[in-house]
Amino acid sequence: MTQTYHKKHFSPSNADHNHAHVTSHDSEKKPIMIGFVLLKHFSMVAFTGAVDALVTANLVQTEKLFDYATLSMEGPSVTSDLGIEIATGTSIEEQLQHASAHFDVLIVCGGYRCQLSEQNKLTDYLKISHKQDAYLGGLWNGAIALAHAGLTNNTRIAIHPDNHPYVREHFQDTVIAKETSVLDGRILSCSGPVSALAMTLSLVEHLQDSRIARAAKEILTCDQLSESAVTPITKPADDGKYPESLKKVLELMRSNIEEPLTLEELLHYASVSRRQLERLFQNHLETSPSRYYLELRITYARRLLQQTNKPIIEVAIASGFVSSSHFSNCFKDYFGVAPSNFRKRSNQQQQ
Repeated sequence: MTQTYHKKHFSPSNADHNHAHVTSHDSEKKPIMIGFVLLKHFSMVAFTGAVDALVTANLVQTEKLFDYATLSMEGPSVTSDLGIEIATGTSIEEQLQHASAHFDVLIVCGGYRCQLSEQNKLTDYLKISHKQDAYLGGLWNGAIALAHAGLTNNTRIAIHPDNHPYVREHFQDTVIAKETSVLDGRILSCSGPVSALAMTLSLVEHLQDSRIARAAKEILTCDQLSESAVTPITKPADDGKYPESLKKVLELMRSNIEEPLTLEELLHYASVSRRQLERLFQNHLETSPSRYYLELRITYARRLLQQTNKPIIEVAIASGFVSSSHFSNCFKDYFGVAPSNFRKRSNQQQQ
């Protein structure tokens, strides 16, 4: 008799942490191509923040979601605001000459010392990209290039405060946003290096989905989540919105991975009834207490497999499983592969 295999899916509260590691067969989708136009003296921090968001979004997904390329105005390289020479894959001049394939997103990277006056070739290329329905963006004061091309009329843009007077003087139909990063229609912009990350995460959410953006944000802003000495780094950002009784149960679960507490013990320590606890988990986490606890332990095991050389049986015990066979079956239910094969695959990806 053939046994039917039913793969399990992580509940929403644990899906973000694990989605990148779940076996997927949906890898035929072409990555979204993003071009970064590097102006002379562009902000290196703003540029790398934006790229980091894209690379991290790829890491939290089994298939590649984004690819990117760098463009200069002309020549093979551009000097950043740090004086570091950055080699580029192509140039605006080459793109215009050869009518190369357009980008899905084109972002102009500005900086404190970048030229604000119009650059005609860049204007022409932005207009062409606009006609091809590309998303257009600007980092720091990069959105000024979009304004020169007439693409920000009646559009809200975020721009560095030093450049507000220039925009007000030259582009009366452009609205300067109060926010530090904005996505208005197909125009995205940010006012500085820190907001470049936020802007790109918003783009990730817009072009993919909120789950991927949340997962990338959790990785990239972990130090922000843990600024308070009483806030552990593993604590989800939504915890602050949960009722105290639910927060207490979640903390008990996180603190008792190797030797899981029984449901009766959790009820006792949290001073709630079984029915109340099940309702709390369903309303706030869209799952049951037992399933959440299991997924928490499976997630812990997955991290041990990736980050340590512990034998499988030791990983199983450290994650609260009484036998390696039970652990292996539970792990395969969620990740689609046995723990040993998962470790091999993870090691290959890191090489």
